[in-house]
Amino acid sequence: MNYIVYAILSAFFASLVAIFGKIGIKGIDSNLAVAIRTVIIVFFAWSIVLVQGNAHELTKISRYSYTFIILSAIATGLSW
Repeated sequence: MNYIVYAILSAFFASLVAIFGKIGIKGIDSNLAVAIRTVIIVFFAWSIVLVQGNAHELTKISRYSYTFIILSAIATGLSW
């Protein structure tokens, strides 16, 4: 697939995030909903890493990169 197809699929699924998120959050604490969704995202992200065979690269990441990845994750959590 070329990048245009990926861009269209990405936009489509991004729109579904907003739609499904709004529907699913009715009557549920928003923090609980984010926590549930995050668990699913973690599962999918690690599944992709494992299927692609990239898990061994964890030891190759520099401290500098780890620092900013961690800071990015903290900022993401705080933004919620």
